[in-house]
Amino acid sequence: MASTAAVPFWRAAGMTYITYSNICASLVRGCLKEPYKSEAASREKVHFAVSKWANGKPEKPTIRSDSPDE
Repeated sequence: MASTAAVPFWRAAGMTYITYSNICASLVRGCLKEPYKSEAASREKVHFAVSKWANGKPEKPTIRSDSPDE
C-alpha cells in the first residue's frame, strides 16, 4: 500500500538533509557582505581527530581537516 504522506522536498529531490543543509548554508554565506562573509568563511572549516586502535587501546590521535590544502 502506497503512502500518501507528504515527503520533504529535499528527500523528493533525492538528497539527504545534511546535503540540503550544506547547500543552504553555502548560499547564505555567499550572500553576506564583508566583514561577515570572511568571518563565516573561517567558521565553515571542520577539524576532527582520528585515532587508530591497537591491542584494544587508542593510539595518539591525529588532527585532520576537511580542506584539501591542510
